[in-house]
Amino acid sequence: MVQLTTNPVWSLLLPLIFLFLSYLLLNMSGMGRGRSSLVKSLVSKLEAERSLEEMDRGVWYHVDISKIQDQENIAFKFVQLNEDEATTAFIKHSFEQSDWLFTQLYYNLAKSLLSWFYCQTDINGILARGSMFVFSREQFLLLTSSISSPQLNSLSTLPALLDLGAGDGRPTTSLSAFFDQTFVTEVSGPMRKLCSARGFKVLELDEWAREGNKFDVISALNLLDRCDKPATILKDIHYSLKSTGLLVVALVLPFRPYVESVPSHKPSERMAISGETFEEQVETAVRVFEEEGFHLERWSRVPYLCEGDLNKPIYHLNNGLFVFRPKNKS
Repeated sequence: MVQLTTNPVWSLLLPLIFLFLSYLLLNMSGMGRGRSSLVKSLVSKLEAERSLEEMDRGVWYHVDISKIQDQENIAFKFVQLNEDEATTAFIKHSFEQSDWLFTQLYYNLAKSLLSWFYCQTDINGILARGSMFVFSREQFLLLTSSISSPQLNSLSTLPALLDLGAGDGRPTTSLSAFFDQTFVTEVSGPMRKLCSARGFKVLELDEWAREGNKFDVISALNLLDRCDKPATILKDIHYSLKSTGLLVVALVLPFRPYVESVPSHKPSERMAISGETFEEQVETAVRVFEEEGFHLERWSRVPYLCEGDLNKPIYHLNNGLFVFRPKNKS
């Protein structure tokens, strides 16, 4: 965990925070509006909590296989996953953390001040909040259990994992136990520090693709809809993977690219993923990866979870989870 009080950014911002709080205390009309907003947030969060507690979360993992047209090459490779202990623990912790009223108020205030200087990803890194959950170690083993090479198991380790766009490194931990070395890339400086604190080797963005046939597994978990040049990244992944290596991809579906780092927020390279349903989007996504030199091994559906706040106890999106192998490598 990052010690915020020793961060030079906080040495500058803490006095500003106290000044801002003093201003709110003196401005009664502002406080009135603040109370109204807070009440609305708390009511919204309680409604979201009730909805999540009453829903059948099995829908997060459900796929209608009958809607997959390519039964042999796609439908047959589906692996049914379900909510397990690690997923439930993440959800429970997120619910509990969203109830920490003063902590959440502090996050909101700090976010308001930091947004003048930093993007949302950097803010989450500075505050050490907003961690994501994609899949657990046990779910990953289930997904890859029938893949013969490279053999991933809890009894031995493989040489090298690379996780692209690792964020704070929380999702990376579900993979790192299976490898001797874990390398990551990340654009955000504060997030890079969190990855280093977890013991991961942070590589520069132009460094990881210099050497071919280096990595046993490369993961891109919810990265390709957030980067400017996804097709270029896939070509670099193909080059950097060992011939027996695996590419693990998580994609939010429906696919709606958004690039935080460019003014238009639109990627300069397009991935032709389309379709009205989750199943249709899966099929077009697989075709895109096949055109880039990859062969589908296994796939599933999992929720993409993010820690909650004053408005919601947890955030979730639909994730397609895929395991590919590079084709045409000697």
